[in-house]
Amino acid sequence: MNWEYQEKEFTQDQVADYLNFVYTIINLLTNKKYIGKKKFLFQKSKQVKGKKKKFLGVSDWFNYWGSCKELLDDVEKYGKDNFKKEILRLCRTKGEASYFEAKAQFDNDVLLYPSKFYNKIINCRIHSKHLPKDLIR
Repeated sequence: MNWEYQEKEFTQDQVADYLNFVYTIINLLTNKKYIGKKKFLFQKSKQVKGKKKKFLGVSDWFNYWGSCKELLDDVEKYGKDNFKKEILRLCRTKGEASYFEAKAQFDNDVLLYPSKFYNKIINCRIHSKHLPKDLIR
């Protein structure tokens, strides 16, 4: 199952200037959902001529199924074809992704409806300086 964004298939060619995304994975049989975030790229270090050089590497985002054990168990049990992977928001920074992941989780009351959501925890520690200036009003 591939990722969708705005009801269209999302491919690696569309990543462009974005480093992260907020997503939902939906079990099409039960309508149970998981809301999370993932990096498109991550920083790697490599020794070059005795010095550490940093560069961006591509993550496993395209084949990613979340970090929730219950969700992964259901994917194994019901098969990948019974799930929909949807990108909710493309993000330019880690802070932006953290903010909008937590916002989506709180807006949907994921912890109050365990029969509707796989999420069991909401982790966030976000400072306004972590957000792009164009988002601050």
